[in-house]
Amino acid sequence: MDPMKLKLSPRNLLLAALLGASAWLPTHAGDGHAVHWGYSGEEGPEHWGDLSAEYTSCKLGQQQSPIDVRATDDKELTPLTLKYQAAAIHAVNNGHTVQYTIDNGSELQLGERGLKLLQVHFHAPSEHHINGVPFPAEAHFVHRDANGKLAVIGVMFVEGAANATLESWWRYMPDNSGQHLDPADASPVDPHALLPADLAYYTYAGSLTTPPCSEGVTWIVLKQPVEVSKAQIERFRAAMHEHDNNRPLQPLHARVVQD
Repeated sequence: MDPMKLKLSPRNLLLAALLGASAWLPTHAGDGHAVHWGYSGEEGPEHWGDLSAEYTSCKLGQQQSPIDVRATDDKELTPLTLKYQAAAIHAVNNGHTVQYTIDNGSELQLGERGLKLLQVHFHAPSEHHINGVPFPAEAHFVHRDANGKLAVIGVMFVEGAANATLESWWRYMPDNSGQHLDPADASPVDPHALLPADLAYYTYAGSLTTPPCSEGVTWIVLKQPVEVSKAQIERFRAAMHEHDNNRPLQPLHARVVQD
């Protein structure tokens, strides 16, 4: 079943809450029950690869994310082409993040590849570092092309003034795990408005940052952070019950980071 093709009725939104922080297919153990994972203790990141045979990439993969992003190949990259449109959002707190599904045909163009924007979710603190610097939070804009290949835009947040666009998203933030909001009266939101003015970026080959840690993901990490208030970051952390939801940095191995 493709979770992103579900019609977001209350029943299906509850199902979507079980699909994990990155909206991938759920992973099951041999007894047919979903494998539970988390960010601490025996279900934390250092144990993900042992929780299920389907999670082995989490410990054996050579192209894992996140990383400390440092350019290793100075190359003139093609500017990002974004065809984002304002649309209704549907919010789910799945216990690992708060995820907003986008309701229209917003797209990212990467060369000849057209990728549809599926959803946006958040991590605090940031998963990626840039040149050794961590950030208070990070947003992931998840896209998929016609062949099922994924590209994720990572946007770093820094503390400063309140962000009006983020506030319009936070207005519909579910506070508890398993909770969803499907507001019929919500004004459309423009995902582009949550991006920085400068879309210069780093790019590298990586993976999902949550189980099953599947590789083959094109990562696009924007250089310019977005300013949000401390209160807005704390609002998200409250929805996560003050638990960090970031995977630790992974080895770069032989990969190249282009900028």
